[in-house]
Amino acid sequence: MTTSNTTTGDVDPAVREELARLRDSIDNIDAAVVHMLAERFKCTQQVGHLKAVHRLPPADPDREGRQIARLRALAESAKLDPGFAEKFLNFIIAEVIRHHERIAEDTENATASPAD
Repeated sequence: MTTSNTTTGDVDPAVREELARLRDSIDNIDAAVVHMLAERFKCTQQVGHLKAVHRLPPADPDREGRQIARLRALAESAKLDPGFAEKFLNFIIAEVIRHHERIAEDTENATASPAD
């Protein structure tokens, strides 16, 4: 991050207004991203429970590969760096797998515990 010697008082009011407008849009987009991620994780939690009950592995490398290829193509068409999109999805996938492993472990422990 670069610093400037210019204080906000020295900035043209029209520039300040445009910065505020753009930052409001960024804030709205950030909120939408968080809500979309929350919805995505609600779905992946359900997938994790299905996998655990049916003793399926937490990770699905074939699906993950297809998703990465799909996201890279979407990123390219959206003029977003496909490498960044892949890193972002890999981060999400790693978190989902971690959740699925925990769900599988919890399910296994609940099944193995004797009933009272």
